[in-house]
Amino acid sequence: MAKKKEVDLTVFDEATGEEVLGSSAVTNLWNIFLRIIAVFAASGLSVIGAGAVVGISTVTAVTMAGLLGVATVVERLARSFLDDGKLSAAEINAAFSKVDKQS
Repeated sequence: MAKKKEVDLTVFDEATGEEVLGSSAVTNLWNIFLRIIAVFAASGLSVIGAGAVVGISTVTAVTMAGLLGVATVVERLARSFLDDGKLSAAEINAAFSKVDKQS
């Protein structure tokens, strides 16, 4: 049997020299997906008791808070991607950094 060739799809941003989405796209997308789930959980769990105070069901309060956190991250990722059509590791981390520090 013939051996499979290892294909290096590493792409570096010429301006910054950083590795960008595309080099390990599946890894980056999986990382982003799992981090978005973590944002949903962290944002949602922080308001479990707050919904009861204002008369909103716990499930509704958790869902709304989680979706708001996810929407914030997705918006930042989209804006970073719109700038140059690439997502660097720094841009991905920056999109999550403000949500991570809200706790």
